[in-house]
Amino acid sequence: MDNNQVILVDERNQEAGTASKDDVHARGLLHRAFSVFLFDSSGRQLIQRRASNKYHTGGLWSNACCSHPHPGESVDLAVKRRVREELGLECDVNYLFDMKYRSELQGGLIEHEYDQVYAGTFSGPLRPDPSEIAATRLVDFPSVQSELTSQPGAFTPWFRLLAREVERAMREPVEGRWTQTVVEPDGTVATFYFPTVSGTSV
Repeated sequence: MDNNQVILVDERNQEAGTASKDDVHARGLLHRAFSVFLFDSSGRQLIQRRASNKYHTGGLWSNACCSHPHPGESVDLAVKRRVREELGLECDVNYLFDMKYRSELQGGLIEHEYDQVYAGTFSGPLRPDPSEIAATRLVDFPSVQSELTSQPGAFTPWFRLLAREVERAMREPVEGRWTQTVVEPDGTVATFYFPTVSGTSV
């Protein structure tokens, strides 16, 4: 399997072929991705600092795990695979909602993803992959929001978009499908798609 290939999608997240990671980020092609938020038994959020050698946003803080499913691989299986590969964890997560966004990154790259968002609780020791993760820490929701306000440039653009919506979705389960579009000061545009039924475990 070519781990460099990602799944291209249309505006409704329907598959539209494949392309390399380099190509989609150079041309801003919409592709399938996922983001995982993990919490300990005290409700503190696990965040990671991306390794400095990542092909984009290296050194920035982000959610516990984010990646792309391989062609032919379901998102549910990809979530479990990447949480195990990046963090050395086996844990159940629940689907929350989708976010489609477009953000211009340093170096002329563009992140344009249809991102499926999951959350869960973990226990046991972390075994971060140093090629992916430079550091980890546990923070509560108020501390995250305070840091995002005081130093937004220290965080990945998708984490800045997702952090508040994940907290809200976990606190107030969504009833009825609706959408919400936001535009960030840096020009990042995101549309959130909240499902009729959330909380499906994988």
